[in-house]
Amino acid sequence: MMNKTAQIKKNHQLIKLRKLVIVSILIGFLSAFLGISLKKITEYYEEIFFHEVSVHPIFYIVFPVFGLSVIYFLRQYLFKKKENKGIKEVFESTASKSKNLPSYKIPSHFINGLLTVIFGGSTGIEVSTVVATATIGSVAHEKENVFRQYKTELICAGVAAGVTALFSSPIAGVLFAFEVISRKVTRAFIISNLIAVSIAFGLLTILKEEPLFAVSISTWHLKAIPYFILLGILAGMNSVYLTRCVLFFKSQFGKIGTHYYKIILGSAVLSLSLFFFPQLYGEGYHAIKGIFGNAHQTQLTITLAFTFIGILILKPIVTSITLASGGDGGVFAPSLFIGAFLGLLLASILNSFFHVNVIPVNFMIIGMAAVLSASIHAPFTAIFLVCGLTNDYTLFLPIMVVCLISKYTAKMIYPYTVYSYSPSLIK
Repeated sequence: MMNKTAQIKKNHQLIKLRKLVIVSILIGFLSAFLGISLKKITEYYEEIFFHEVSVHPIFYIVFPVFGLSVIYFLRQYLFKKKENKGIKEVFESTASKSKNLPSYKIPSHFINGLLTVIFGGSTGIEVSTVVATATIGSVAHEKENVFRQYKTELICAGVAAGVTALFSSPIAGVLFAFEVISRKVTRAFIISNLIAVSIAFGLLTILKEEPLFAVSISTWHLKAIPYFILLGILAGMNSVYLTRCVLFFKSQFGKIGTHYYKIILGSAVLSLSLFFFPQLYGEGYHAIKGIFGNAHQTQLTITLAFTFIGILILKPIVTSITLASGGDGGVFAPSLFIGAFLGLLLASILNSFFHVNVIPVNFMIIGMAAVLSASIHAPFTAIFLVCGLTNDYTLFLPIMVVCLISKYTAKMIYPYTVYSYSPSLIK
């Protein structure tokens, strides 16, 4: 009798495992496909629209109003009048047994994330991708009774595949799912996430996806360590400024009753900022590529210094207003953007005034990882994500040190991230 029960149990476990493997392959493929498609479509249209804007500046006024209005009407008439709350929705879903991510979240985040960025909203498609791919996992878990207990694992598998698709780094995908969403590792988590990111990475390989930034990193010097530490502290401070901006503007805009006033106010600020600082258009990767291209010959002039400082002060405000007035996105791309400009500014100041001869490109890459690490409190995700972006691990050690410094600097100043803050914590 005992043998029979044991046998049935064993068979049941095998069936469960087989189903988990199949569903992880499906989630991995669909999430990666969604992530890559969103990235490609966004890049394609953003380039065209950005070119239009630079030729006819009148579009600086037209695009933001148009983009935010279309998103608003879509939300009203197509997507059940629900506000997109970003990654918080994923947390709410993994924390409760009954709350699931409804399937309309897949098209709503895909379309709204795309429209936000191509019409100039100063954020990225990362969070839209994360929520849409988490929804793929959530929908899969509802389909079979067997998966009821694996809800978090399957949501994480979707997210990990989505992050892999965006940043060509499977390690960053799994680490993001672990550090930000699940915070615990189970056997099912390992199986489903490894399968999902492998499928995603396979798809990237077939499509011959290039790393986002083509940069050549030659070396780094021990004498630069004190300056790296300084960069880590500055990155932590900048990320807190970003977090506080997002929370502040969201709560201020929340007091505006009529949604159309939010759109008009948000678009006005966005149009003005973009007109003076076109680098702030969309997710800003075009601007990062531009400064990577001529980082080594950047001579710091007063105008350039003020441009950089202006960008560092304005970017968090413009990102926050994009999100507060109804845009879809998060702090991923803005963190990378702020980090790159912060790193270049610091390196240029050190080289121009103190003749230290640091390597500007290194500071940009480390800066990107450091601000991201501090903004989402996930240092290991940031390390592998930025190494994946450049497809280069030369700076692994300094990035690791600086990411930890920036995270703890940020935590000392302000213990919450955009994801972990909720108004009830403060009362």
